[in-house]
Amino acid sequence: MTATTAPVDEPDQLAPQPARGPRAPRVLRRLAPAAAAALAGVLLYVSFPPRTLWWLALPAFAVLAGCLHGRTWKAGLGLGYLFGLGFLLPLLVWTGVEVGPGPWLALAAVEAVFVALVGAGTAALSRLPGYPLWAAALWIAGEAARARVPFSGFPWGKIAFGQADGVFLPLAALGGTPVLGFAVVLCGYGLYEAVRQIRAARLGEVRRGAAVAALLSVLVPVAGAFAARPLVSNDAEDGTATIAAVQGNVPRAGLGFNAQRRAVLDHHVRETERLAAAVKAGKARQPDLVLWPENSSDIDPFTNPDARHEIEEAVEAIGAPVSVGGVVETEGGKLYNEQILWDPEKGPTDTYDKRQIQPFGEYIPLRGLISVFSSDVDRVRQDFSRGDEPGVFTMAGTRVGLATCYEAAFDWAVRDTVTHGAQLISVPSNNATFDRSEMTYQQLAMSRVRAVEHSRAVAVPVTSGVSAVIMPDGTVEAKTTWYTADSLVEEVPLRSSRTPATRLGVLPEGILVLVAAGGLGWAFASAVRSRRTAGQ
Repeated sequence: MTATTAPVDEPDQLAPQPARGPRAPRVLRRLAPAAAAALAGVLLYVSFPPRTLWWLALPAFAVLAGCLHGRTWKAGLGLGYLFGLGFLLPLLVWTGVEVGPGPWLALAAVEAVFVALVGAGTAALSRLPGYPLWAAALWIAGEAARARVPFSGFPWGKIAFGQADGVFLPLAALGGTPVLGFAVVLCGYGLYEAVRQIRAARLGEVRRGAAVAALLSVLVPVAGAFAARPLVSNDAEDGTATIAAVQGNVPRAGLGFNAQRRAVLDHHVRETERLAAAVKAGKARQPDLVLWPENSSDIDPFTNPDARHEIEEAVEAIGAPVSVGGVVETEGGKLYNEQILWDPEKGPTDTYDKRQIQPFGEYIPLRGLISVFSSDVDRVRQDFSRGDEPGVFTMAGTRVGLATCYEAAFDWAVRDTVTHGAQLISVPSNNATFDRSEMTYQQLAMSRVRAVEHSRAVAVPVTSGVSAVIMPDGTVEAKTTWYTADSLVEEVPLRSSRTPATRLGVLPEGILVLVAAGGLGWAFASAVRSRRTAGQ
């Protein structure tokens, strides 16, 4: 009989095993960056109008930098997407006011992809010296892409548009919305890097170059904003003009107002005639020119004699040229969102056709495909066509540039009215579809930024509010309230000089895109070298 030997424990079996910590704290630690990224996005949203908390954009980007620093590009992709959703979901909620949550959620989800890609790139750039510079340039590159694709772009939510009340605003006159947004993002990233360098110094890990770069990332944007202040001026270089922005109001809010097109026209005619009576009674100044909103006459006055007669009576009563917002169908069947210059003596003398039309609002891209998934596309029964010429009306000797509603979000659509001679800018709008949402205030902030960017007074006549008259320094001289019939009569300065932003056009944006590309190339080359070194 063979004796059996008792099994002997191996040494590693005898050694005490390390105790695992509770699972919940480990899960929370893994979720913390994701939660922080999403909340930072919400913080960025809170910095936008109608709130005047512009400075919250700085801690929002500081927190995002903390979430992305040292991460892999895959982690940056996910964290960037969460940041984008936290920002864009509440910012764009107005897009679902009348058509339900589907379009709103889809739009925010698609637009957040651009932020996700920026997050992936920022994670890679965070290993470079002076990375706030590269990362801020990359954010602007992301905005540049978002403003162009898909469907001609959707630049809503550019960082510059949240800074109408901020100290960085003068930078819009220096380099437009790209430079303004770049300064804000750079300062936010610089704040995080400054905190990181302070912590490193306390541990005795002083890196003088990194500390100086962090300090400059914060100070240079602020100093640049103060240095750019002389570019902002309300001086009347070409005299002044007394303008009237008419808000006729609509019968009721929402999409249904389009079914009451005659009532909308009647409202604007009556308000113009009321203003004319006030002028005759000496209670209001005689305007040199009058600006009606977009869609103030959805009845084509070129084919409808009654609509034409009503407009002519209003124009004759006020005794000044009127820019009328109409919907016009040509003999060839093309539909245009059109501004019509109506002279009290000559009648209609000039037109401007909106060039940047709104996808899914004024036309349905991929209509055949999308109609398979949603019958809502049938609400837009006929697609609008695009105009192809800048809009500048000569009204009582004043050159008035036109950027209709949605066009105010696009740099080129406003700039080329100024390069074609506009002395002031009008942004006729129709916001009744979006009820009392934040959309109106977000768009008004865009017009304030445009005023500083091009050093022009800006009038914003809106069908249902909020209409406003904005001075070249971005201050709101006068504004109306929601859903009231009212007219704003203000004397504004006329200007013909061009800011650096107007002269440079897309050049600052192009330079920042090249800086971002250079940083990404450097980061990629560094990663390849590191892998080769590790392999050896």
